[in-house]
Amino acid sequence: MSTLITCLEVFYVVIIVLMTIQAVFNIRLLLYIWEKPEQAWRNSAPTIYREPHYSFTIMLPARHEEDVYRDTIQKVYDLNYPKRLIQILAICREDDPGTIAEARAKINELRDPNVQLIIFNDKPINKPHGLNLGLRVSKGDIVTIFDAEDEPHPDILNVINTTFLNENVDVVQSGVQLMNYNTKWFCFLNVLEYFFWFKSSLHFFASVGMTPLGGNTVFVRRQLMEQLGGWDETCLTEDADLGIRLCLSNARVRIIYDDEFVTREETPNSIEQFIKQRTRWNQGFIQILFRGRWLQLKKFKQRMLALYVLILPEVQAFFALMIPISIALMFVHLPLWMAMITITPLYCFALALFIALAGLHEFVKVHKRKWRWQEAFVLIIAFFPYQILLGIGAIRAVYRHLKGASNWEKTAHVGQHRGNVAAK
Repeated sequence: MSTLITCLEVFYVVIIVLMTIQAVFNIRLLLYIWEKPEQAWRNSAPTIYREPHYSFTIMLPARHEEDVYRDTIQKVYDLNYPKRLIQILAICREDDPGTIAEARAKINELRDPNVQLIIFNDKPINKPHGLNLGLRVSKGDIVTIFDAEDEPHPDILNVINTTFLNENVDVVQSGVQLMNYNTKWFCFLNVLEYFFWFKSSLHFFASVGMTPLGGNTVFVRRQLMEQLGGWDETCLTEDADLGIRLCLSNARVRIIYDDEFVTREETPNSIEQFIKQRTRWNQGFIQILFRGRWLQLKKFKQRMLALYVLILPEVQAFFALMIPISIALMFVHLPLWMAMITITPLYCFALALFIALAGLHEFVKVHKRKWRWQEAFVLIIAFFPYQILLGIGAIRAVYRHLKGASNWEKTAHVGQHRGNVAAK
């Protein structure tokens, strides 16, 4: 019995060390952009726009988005860029009459031949399939995607046009930000995830040369997308897969982040929707992991960083399953040195919590919201339960992958980040 306990203790210490390493690296990603302020300045949007030169195809894939789609089409149409240089493709499936009706109503109202509706009825029923159909009829020099609930900045096309003219790049990823940070208890941490990812972490990935792109506000030269064969229709995270394939093709990827120019989005509107979204993302990472394209990356550090991102679902699932063991070992007498090691994740946890509080303060400041201490208190209370939600999403992703389920679980959008829709 004592031998079994000793083996469990050693195993537990090894896991604790791995958890600590992962936590420290995650903190490094969160704070990367603040280490050298000049990095943030180099990655900001241009302040002087050049004359419009490039044409854009903007794809708006949607499924069951009746509540938000019409407003989104209007917001994209109103972007400050010559209408002759913008092609807007509303992409819907035939079995979604509600969204199709909203799209048709807005297109009939606009009466612009460059705003078009694509309706398809074949499979698979997912976002990348719709995007590939849109790519076939796209005419712009640069293709991009906005999700059905997105609110892009009015000058985003001027920013991207200027960047492509000023720099020799093939891809530009601009910032995306969830905005409804205080509508649900888990929204505080969900919003801050996006805030730190696009503002800091993504720049670290770009510096290494392994960039898992976001699902929208990514601008790619159309010819390059056609050469790559479009998006992978069998992958649940077609954006991350595209990022790896672009790195393999030696595409020049530019990351731009400016708080003013982020594309505004909403968080999932319920815990169930949040878990389904995380399940889809995590399962997509598992798919990419086992397909092995990332092993073709040239540099060792690129491959290691890709491995870290892709195995994170399994790591989160494993750590979540370790919680009962951790609780049980609290009642076991451990040697002093072992006890000191096992408490290190608690220090990392506390540090991450303080960083989240600082991030909330920064978020409300740059987006001109009012700081409220009661919201900070909710964030503190929600911090650990939020980690549990992430663990549930990871465990569910592993379970679905082992079961062979790969259907697309769509996240519902109701427009929480738009005051009028949320109020209604």
